[in-house]
Amino acid sequence: MLVNGRRINACLTLGIMHEGDDIVTKRALARPKRCIRCRRAFVERDGFQCGYCTSGQICSAVGMLAEAKAGWPSHVTADVANTGIELTDVEIRERMSGNICRCGAYPNIVAAIRDVAGGDRS
Repeated sequence: MLVNGRRINACLTLGIMHEGDDIVTKRALARPKRCIRCRRAFVERDGFQCGYCTSGQICSAVGMLAEAKAGWPSHVTADVANTGIELTDVEIRERMSGNICRCGAYPNIVAAIRDVAGGDRS
């Protein structure tokens, strides 16, 4: 889920800790175009299999794309002084590393996110 625009693990926080915060879940993302693009990309790239992690993957992907667009570096960002983050496969994997898929659809998830981010960049 997103709290004040930042990704957090819903299972590791208490609701009372976020009184007054802006909380966005996957369900709330049903309208914005980015989520529609993200869902479409997950379907086209077969980014889910059993569907267990899909809601969290999509919610995290939307948050991660916003973070990258805002210029937030990750641990593997090559040039942290540059505000233009290139979302390579390595960059996407690092940013999505907290999301676990028990079916192992990771390559397809990365491909779906890369499509939403703007194209094939390896």
